[in-house]
Amino acid sequence: MTTIEIAPDLIQVDADIVAKALKITPHDLQQRLREGTVTSRYETGEGADAGRVRLTFYSDSRRARITADASGAVLFCSAADYRRRPARHPL
Repeated sequence: MTTIEIAPDLIQVDADIVAKALKITPHDLQQRLREGTVTSRYETGEGADAGRVRLTFYSDSRRARITADASGAVLFCSAADYRRRPARHPL
């Protein structure tokens, strides 16, 4: 079973897993994270999902999502293609 490391001020995920889900190399993942072209989001579960965490990584064309329990055991992982829409500007 795959796990992620969860600490009070740290979430650590194997770069190979995230890179594969985003269809890029681990080196490209690190570079794009530095550039800000790959971003991430961390969420904690509430109610029926209490004790779970969800990490979502976004590139320009893919989204990878990992859901894990409080110990870091991965419960669910998914990836999907998408295109970000350009921001709409008021007239």
